[in-house]
Amino acid sequence: MKRFDLRRRTDRLDPETQYEEIARILATQEFPWDINQALSFALFRTYAVPTIGRLLFETGEFTERVQKRYDDTGLILDAVLENGLTSDPGRAGIRRMNQMHGSYDISNDDMRYVLSTFVVIPARWIEDFGWRKLTRNEIVGTTNYYRALGRYMGIKEIPETFEAFEKFLDDYEREHFLFDSGGRAVADSTLDLLCTFPPNNLAPAALIKRFSWALMDDPLLDAFAYRRPSRLARTLSRGALKARARLVRFYPVRTVPKFARDLPNIRSYPNGYDVEKLGTFPRTCPVQHTNGTVAPENTSSRTALDA
Repeated sequence: MKRFDLRRRTDRLDPETQYEEIARILATQEFPWDINQALSFALFRTYAVPTIGRLLFETGEFTERVQKRYDDTGLILDAVLENGLTSDPGRAGIRRMNQMHGSYDISNDDMRYVLSTFVVIPARWIEDFGWRKLTRNEIVGTTNYYRALGRYMGIKEIPETFEAFEKFLDDYEREHFLFDSGGRAVADSTLDLLCTFPPNNLAPAALIKRFSWALMDDPLLDAFAYRRPSRLARTLSRGALKARARLVRFYPVRTVPKFARDLPNIRSYPNGYDVEKLGTFPRTCPVQHTNGTVAPENTSSRTALDA
């Protein structure tokens, strides 16, 4: 395969009907490292919203079992992406998300915001640090993929376009980013975990954290009460990622998809895993259970796929 063959393939796909294939190619062949990094930063941003960061802190899952929670999130999303939204493994993954989310009082707006980070942050990351830009067809396709995922999660009033997602995300962060000690604790725990991932584990943890802070925008840093890095630190960190992108441009095309389970960061299940056993199982669950049918787009229950 030639270097731009995958781009030609995604641009031949219909973003209105073949969005799953577009999202799969981008995440597992064209930009596997970039999208994994971007989604990690996307989730990290959500901790700066107090209603999200505080809840994650209160569960204890993201401070006491952060490696397992990191792994579970990636593997659940993996099952949906690899097998399809309506496949048995995909439905099991969505059902697990709905069961977990349905056990807590999470607002629809917070759910929409988290979904927005998954749409917007990878596109912005690739715009800044990818070896090539996303095409309009790819942006529309990935947007539609997450719109479909959001519908199966029962999220209401989902933005219809990438630009609408961008506006919602930026407005929400402007209004809601605020320091919370619980959110800060979750952020610190996540950065500590990042320092253990290879090849980060070969460098001093302080250096990895400074590199990470230099990639964060000021509103995010301020929400966690992190010190703003110097202009030099920002230039060096961003420059390193841009240099990597120039090198990757000359790499051979990835012909074998790389999923989350193939990453060295995923370490909790050396002997395999069952999607239906991933995540948390709170003792009480206030969700009305159904017969397991997929929630239609206009469902009145955010967790109607829960079974």
